[in-house]
Amino acid sequence: MKIPILSIVGLAIAACIAFTLFITMTDKKDVKAEWSPGVPIEKESVKIGVIHVSDPENEKSGYAYAHYLGIREMQSEIGLRDDQIIRKINVSDTDTAATELAIRQCIEEGANIIIATSWWHMDACEKLSGEYPSVIFAHATGNKHNNTNFTNYFGRIYQARYLSGIVAGLLTMTNKIGYVAAMGVENSEVTGGIDAFAIGVESVNPDARVYVQVTYRWLDPAGESRAARELIAERCDVIAQHCNTPNPQIEAQRAGVWGIGFNSDMENDAPDATVVSVVWNWGVYYSYLVKSVINGTFTTSPYVGDIKNGMVGLSALNERILPHGVSDAVNAAREKIESGQFGVFDGVMETNDGKSIGESGKTLSDAEIAGIDWYYRGIIQR
Repeated sequence: MKIPILSIVGLAIAACIAFTLFITMTDKKDVKAEWSPGVPIEKESVKIGVIHVSDPENEKSGYAYAHYLGIREMQSEIGLRDDQIIRKINVSDTDTAATELAIRQCIEEGANIIIATSWWHMDACEKLSGEYPSVIFAHATGNKHNNTNFTNYFGRIYQARYLSGIVAGLLTMTNKIGYVAAMGVENSEVTGGIDAFAIGVESVNPDARVYVQVTYRWLDPAGESRAARELIAERCDVIAQHCNTPNPQIEAQRAGVWGIGFNSDMENDAPDATVVSVVWNWGVYYSYLVKSVINGTFTTSPYVGDIKNGMVGLSALNERILPHGVSDAVNAAREKIESGQFGVFDGVMETNDGKSIGESGKTLSDAEIAGIDWYYRGIIQR
């Protein structure tokens, strides 16, 4: 029996339509939702690519882990599924090609928001934000942004640094306090924190000095341990840090001295040394960011959190090993900062090379703090 050609063509067309519908329905969840300025995105369509410099789930403390906790907090608060979060781990922040590749992979997997967590991810974000205008790029700690889809975020971490300086100043018996720093005086993020720490130390112990040992790398486990040991060898009996791993705290415990951690609570890493940690609560910003994308209010204006909104702060004081009276001093200073009575970088300040910074009756602005390239008096770089 012959089948009319028209019938064959009709069957073929019907089959094609059915196949197309099948592919559309089965792949619908993989279709990327593109973002446009001022246009909301449904919560179910949000997909976030996160770029980590190391493996936070293995480390359980430190810089990458603090961001990991922030992402989890945001995910829980907003109610995102696990498959709406793409994590790229061990992305070297000194390898621009590796950073670009990780970001591109996230976008290929459907990400419409990229969260890059390291200063050195900044240039890759700047480049790719122009290439992918329908993707939002948010970059931690940097200073670049555009007017459409690329922003940066940070916090007034110096406020918590000041409070931790009070702790260190009250604890030291040798009047030598060590500070392991990832970068030198030219890096304002690190240096502003050291200065605030030294101001806090001086407020309770004018005789104490802060000794800074620089590793010149954000992530250098061996170098961070070595720097802490060198400071301890100089009779520093409190070890603070602005670096990624808890190794300085571990070295402090081994040597029987005090420790002040950073990024996340490091008490578990060195329970007999770490009296407090200066911590980032990145979830405050991540929730703000994703909500703004969902409701269509996203802006590229740089975001600056503070101790009052909870983005920066201190971990719970380790009262088990902390001398009596330290917590009272910290709480009193915290109240002054939160109320606006005290801005840390207030009035005229003297640098360690004899210069004067600031004006009487005024406090440094965020922009001025972001440009700090000087050490406060009482700081000695090794």
